[in-house]
Amino acid sequence: MTLPDKRTEKRLVGDCIEDKAVAYISSLGLKIVTQNYLCKMGEVDIIAREKDTLVFIEVRYRKNNQFGGSAFSVNQRKQKRLIKAAAHYLQSYRLTNKIACRFDVMAIEGKIAFGQDLALGQLNWIKGAFDASL
Repeated sequence: MTLPDKRTEKRLVGDCIEDKAVAYISSLGLKIVTQNYLCKMGEVDIIAREKDTLVFIEVRYRKNNQFGGSAFSVNQRKQKRLIKAAAHYLQSYRLTNKIACRFDVMAIEGKIAFGQDLALGQLNWIKGAFDASL
């Protein structure tokens, strides 16, 4: 007997988008360290490694940019939560001051079907979108 999937449609779409983002990032040579790192400080969608840099990636999706789009939704409050969650990760794994870090935003726009790959027009990967000095 299989239990029904209790995730909401919004969560299912979010998980699908994050999986597509992971596939895209991996195809470019970044090594995925973990997905959905969750702590009391917040959540980091993707933590990846690019050469000697640990990259904390926030994935944001919007069907349209009616309210400023997905990149615009990573406001200062969200950035602070990401920074705190990243600091928790670094402390937990004793990496503080031992590795370079970067905060990226993967902003995805437009309607995306479950079987469809991300098209370049739908994807805006903002490397170094903000820094930890907020």
